[in-house]
Amino acid sequence: MFVSQLETPALIVDLDVLERNQTRAMDLLRPLGVALRPHYKSHKCTAIAHMQLAGGAKGITCAKLSEAEDLIQSGVEDVLIANQVVEPAKLMRLGYLAGCCRLSVCVDTLENIRALESAAAAFGTTIHCLVEYEVGMRRCGVATPQEALALAEAVLAAPHLSFLGIQAYAGQLSHAEDFARRSREAARIEGRLRELLAFLHENGVDVPEVSGASTGTVELRGADTAYTEVQAGTYLFMDAAYDRVGVGFEHSLFLLSTVVSADAEHVVCDAGLKTIGVDQGNPVFADFPAASVNMSEEHCVAHCANRCAAGDKLRLIPGHCCTTVNLFDAIYFVRDGRVVDRVPVTSRGKSR
Repeated sequence: MFVSQLETPALIVDLDVLERNQTRAMDLLRPLGVALRPHYKSHKCTAIAHMQLAGGAKGITCAKLSEAEDLIQSGVEDVLIANQVVEPAKLMRLGYLAGCCRLSVCVDTLENIRALESAAAAFGTTIHCLVEYEVGMRRCGVATPQEALALAEAVLAAPHLSFLGIQAYAGQLSHAEDFARRSREAARIEGRLRELLAFLHENGVDVPEVSGASTGTVELRGADTAYTEVQAGTYLFMDAAYDRVGVGFEHSLFLLSTVVSADAEHVVCDAGLKTIGVDQGNPVFADFPAASVNMSEEHCVAHCANRCAAGDKLRLIPGHCCTTVNLFDAIYFVRDGRVVDRVPVTSRGKSR
């Protein structure tokens, strides 16, 4: 089947480009001794997670327990939930799942540590814990080395928990378009992490892992980085938001659309707000990258000098790949203009 024969809107991935992006990420990190633990939120597809593992990834990061369940049930052996799990029912599911793979979570309160210990004890399992350290995101995590030490010691004292290390996600830098600012802030965070690690070591706590970073900062890691693993996600697909940041990965993900109306000054396609995420900006037409774009529920309009006719197929680069993928049941894998597979977005809508 040719790509041009797909009914639209349809989400397509160029496998040749996807594989190059995976290789480039590994080539950036491997010489530094830093592992890649890609974030599942960008594709929410167990088939792609297994491709990343086959391509050298250490394990998979996800955001929610329901995503972790999908990954574990597909056979992924090393899963990090880069979040706090606090609801009682979820804690019990977490305790059970910890017996099915190497399962890790983030913690930032003593109360949560005690609840995790109880859940793991109920099933005789071990939950691995990263103490989350606040590095400017102003979301989760503790802000001082002393608080981090108290949490690490509490995890170490819990029979059914294992202290894995530190979670340090600087999401505020991910889409910083000013390279100098992004580099400067990334270096400052590295300095804070080195101070934290020294403090913990002085107090008898060894830190096996420091996990975090993102697609926007993966290229900024140096030989002296404090990070041992990187949780990049968008590197595999790319999107228009990261184009503005200027990271060196290629576009593999496109929303294929059909022209439904056109005149000399604009093109109207059948891909609207219900099929593409715009939380980080409008999509970009691959064939008309400079065109201004208007969105409505069912349509996307490119204002440009037009050579298209109704029925033509056009590719859109999503403004944000993660929220776009979550709108689709399946992704079409393509090579050289032909469809080679159709894989389900296994964790679409899994937000619990």
